[in-house]
Amino acid sequence: MTEVADIRRVALASTIGTTLEWYDFFIFASAAALVFNNLFFPTFDPVAGTIASLASFAVGFVARPVGGAVFGHFGDRIGRKAMLVLSLTMMGGVTFLMGLLPTYQSVGVAAPVLLTVLRFVQGFAVGGEWGGATLMVIEHAPAKRRGFYGSWPQMGIPGALILSTGAMAATTALTNAEQFAAWGWRIPFLLSGILVVVGIVIRRRLAESPSVTRLRAEHRTPSVPIATLLRRHKRSTFLLVASQAVQCAGFYVVAVYSLVYLTQNLHMPRADALRALMIAAACTLVAHPAFGALSDRIGRKKVFMGGMIFLGAFIYPYFLLLGSGHYALVVLAMSVAMAIGEGSVQAAQPSLFAEQYGSGVRYSGVSLAYQLATVTWSGPTPMIAAMLIAWAGGYWPLVAYIIVLAVVSVLAIIPLREAAGIELARLDAEPASPASDAGEARDGAPSGARGTATGDQAA
Repeated sequence: MTEVADIRRVALASTIGTTLEWYDFFIFASAAALVFNNLFFPTFDPVAGTIASLASFAVGFVARPVGGAVFGHFGDRIGRKAMLVLSLTMMGGVTFLMGLLPTYQSVGVAAPVLLTVLRFVQGFAVGGEWGGATLMVIEHAPAKRRGFYGSWPQMGIPGALILSTGAMAATTALTNAEQFAAWGWRIPFLLSGILVVVGIVIRRRLAESPSVTRLRAEHRTPSVPIATLLRRHKRSTFLLVASQAVQCAGFYVVAVYSLVYLTQNLHMPRADALRALMIAAACTLVAHPAFGALSDRIGRKKVFMGGMIFLGAFIYPYFLLLGSGHYALVVLAMSVAMAIGEGSVQAAQPSLFAEQYGSGVRYSGVSLAYQLATVTWSGPTPMIAAMLIAWAGGYWPLVAYIIVLAVVSVLAIIPLREAAGIELARLDAEPASPASDAGEARDGAPSGARGTATGDQAA
């Protein structure tokens, strides 16, 4: 098998596995926005019930940094492949169990408690997914095309959004309101039991990452990767967390809260709102490889920062278009926000993050940075959006919130290292130093480009 065929096989397998795993996570988000308020929190008034339902959605994000730390530790210690199979198995099993849960009407307060516990376990599992799936591709990819191939697993995010939203839309179309509330909502959750078997078979066939193989051959596998990470790379990790502020919040404004806003505030039919989101996700699916390839040509930071600026600038026009009530403009707003704003950021993200760390702590580093950002910025966003709009009676405070987060993101991206086109083995070979992590290379350039690289080699 040629090198090109090999990386394509790895990229495709990782993309399929990531799609199936994020399907599980997003199906909960759709249900939380559309139906869980009535099934699991019926004693609340409608607004409070929606906020409580979205709060159960946010619980999954609290667990994600814990999952990222645990899976990152073992992913750096024993390899990427085993952790990917384990995370997918956990994720699919928990989602299947959610489809079997009794509602509040059947068991009372035990229902929302069980839902929240399963959501926590689901968040723990997905916490280890992103880092492993993206690194498996990035560490196989040629240096000159790392951005392009690194964007492939990211296509699993809009791909999963299409699958989950499509499953929910199809169930909605095939059932009436009473049937959907009684049993129809369970079908997309139960489908996960079938999908997870497909994902496990695909992932078990993958070869281990070359970076892990090299570490083992050189006997450089760190004993406690997370300790090395926290001791030597705190600044880099903090910057990565801060850099994701508007992307994390913006994604869940569009993908989750917009469903609430369209159906409850603007009284759009549920099927129409879901269909608009599916179209937007399809546009993002196409945008990812294009922006990934662009990051190979002009650098990760330019693409990553450009997307953050766009998200901050577009949020006001976004709500203007939604508020028009015209379906074509709603589709346009969601598609532009997702494809250009989220698509550019998500495409550059895996390679940019991976290039900040050496292979000995890379799984721990990218997982912790990504998952800390989700609990900080993503999880609370739908709930914050619902409260802000309920408080103000309009969307202007939510718009201001997103703009402030865009400024935070841009400021955090500036000091990051740019290493497009540099071999990962070369970054591993260059020892890290406290000075470099403290910002000695102000322009973020790698050694041999415009500054001093921080190799972030494991101790």
